[in-house]
Amino acid sequence: MTTTETPAVRFAAVSRHFGGVRAVDEVSFTVEDGEFFSMLGPSGSGKTTCLRMIAGFDQPTAGSIQIHGREAAGVPPFERDVNTVFQDYALFPHMTVGENIGYGPMLKRGSRAERERRVGEILELVRLPGYAGRRPAQLSGGQRQRVALARALINHPRVLLLDEPLGALDLKLRQEMQVELKAIQKRVGITFIYVTHDQEEALTMSDRLAVFSQGKIEQIGIPTEVYERPRTAFVAGFVGISNIIGGALAERLSGAPGSFALRPEKIRMLAPDAPLEPGAISIVGRVVDVIYLGMHTRYLVEIEGGAQLSVAAQNLDADALDVLGARGRPVRLSWKREHIHPLAG
Repeated sequence: MTTTETPAVRFAAVSRHFGGVRAVDEVSFTVEDGEFFSMLGPSGSGKTTCLRMIAGFDQPTAGSIQIHGREAAGVPPFERDVNTVFQDYALFPHMTVGENIGYGPMLKRGSRAERERRVGEILELVRLPGYAGRRPAQLSGGQRQRVALARALINHPRVLLLDEPLGALDLKLRQEMQVELKAIQKRVGITFIYVTHDQEEALTMSDRLAVFSQGKIEQIGIPTEVYERPRTAFVAGFVGISNIIGGALAERLSGAPGSFALRPEKIRMLAPDAPLEPGAISIVGRVVDVIYLGMHTRYLVEIEGGAQLSVAAQNLDADALDVLGARGRPVRLSWKREHIHPLAG
């Protein structure tokens, strides 16, 4: 990612209202040129509306959107130097792969030889050489997604918008395509703005990500910052799994008023009389449930007052029978003070 004085996209106090519904509510952020920027949030949080406003398919009720320093208001979609990849691929079924990809250059009246050369180059980029003569119906879901990406990239847009493009793929293929998309973005060097509700996608691919909730941005940062240091209870719960501890128990454990977040993998589960590390925070409890997940196990531990904490542990030496036998066992939970993060509000 290269940082320039003029960002690829700038939102300044942008709102979009549909009657009384504030789909986007005074949102401000910048996306740097060449950055892989993700907008992450649940359905209805405002992320897709922001993407549509960048594309020009929708217009803000208030605020300003700039694309490479140019005010976007009044600029039709076809005059914006952006392109969009959709979840449903939007390929023409009656056209071959090569015709689908070359459709944009054909509209610009380029020569057929030049168009075919560019189609061949872009098929190499997305690892589909030799597929130009096939029809979309002859391709797998992952291959169709690559064709949709190639069609968007062939016109060399300065900003590529991706609206949940991997949502229709199965888990294994989705994980493979996450790595592939990031590699392609690095090779072409253009700005990717990616919309998703999948926190793993956002953490895997993004240079930075914005977490949306109810039309507002809760937090923007690099993936490690957002995951390790969530600012709000929503971010802590939506980006991964967190224990949210509040009230008198939180003050007793942390020594400060207010609630805090604690990730399950930061908690050690010990025997009740096990020695503690110097400065560690601990509390006793009882395992009430065990969820075996293959690579790791999640334990639900009931602590005083009836509250439950989730604890994650890798299955380094234990097998399924070992971990399932922990149900009902008294334990001591321990964690380092630096692993608790106070939450706003």
